[in-house]
Amino acid sequence: MCQHQPPCPTAESADREAAHLVAHHPEQGWSLLCNGVLVFEDTGELLPDGRVIAPHRPDALRVTQAA
Repeated sequence: MCQHQPPCPTAESADREAAHLVAHHPEQGWSLLCNGVLVFEDTGELLPDGRVIAPHRPDALRVTQAA
């Protein structure tokens, strides 16, 4: 699917989110990458083969105070 040189990461690659943006719809909360991956605003993903990647936002930073 990707015509970029060098080619973008495939949908199966760990760095799949680094692929070029093809369509961006912030009002609907999703973007399409050139490798066919749909990336959602909540960081979830839908791969071209139908697999779902659950949202993977980093945990909130925890602040602790010294006693």
